[in-house]
Amino acid sequence: MAIHPNYQDIKIHESAYVDEPVSIGEGTKIWHFCHVSAGAEIGQSCVFGQNVFIGNDVKIGNRVKVQNNVSIYTGCELEDEVFLGPSCVLTNVTNPRSQVNRHSLYEKTLFRRGSTIGANATVVCGITIGRYAFIGAGTVVTKDVPDYALILGNPGRQNGWMSRHGHVLKKKDSDGNLICPESGYRYKLENDVLRCLDLDEEESLPENLASGEKPYDEFKGSL
Repeated sequence: MAIHPNYQDIKIHESAYVDEPVSIGEGTKIWHFCHVSAGAEIGQSCVFGQNVFIGNDVKIGNRVKVQNNVSIYTGCELEDEVFLGPSCVLTNVTNPRSQVNRHSLYEKTLFRRGSTIGANATVVCGITIGRYAFIGAGTVVTKDVPDYALILGNPGRQNGWMSRHGHVLKKKDSDGNLICPESGYRYKLENDVLRCLDLDEEESLPENLASGEKPYDEFKGSL
């Protein structure tokens, strides 16, 4: 991996293409065979795996992770700390036809802070994926997703709530708050809206809780 001569403190593999002009934040890594199109705005400390395409004028926040074989088309916007799993599919036209040019009609799809899109999932355009929502592998998402919602299936349906650490929230304390088995954070569900009581949704995780120490299976007994 080489450092692109036009960008300091950014690593861009020699096989990647970066059109001009673009904005790329410090600490970002762009791996093999990626293509970043003109007008893209990419934040700090992002990682783009092999064969990622970023369309014209796409906006991407800080600390975003995109796995291999993902195309982020014009009309998509990713806030901070979004995760896109391998080969997930994003779109920007609801009714595409080769015969009809709709370049001026690209629909916006917003991925709110901390949301996760699982491997091979498909997100139909024109919707919003809520903060810290979790879209399971292979799911087809066709409508707006609430914050912290777990969405599974085709078409995608809500199957519960997920903590910021990626655990299904089932266990409750004496006050009826849902408890994350990994962090101990409390979540309150009120009027079908879930909120974390111990950390503001716009704040990053503290350093002591930002590194996993146990595999997922070890938490199953406490769910």
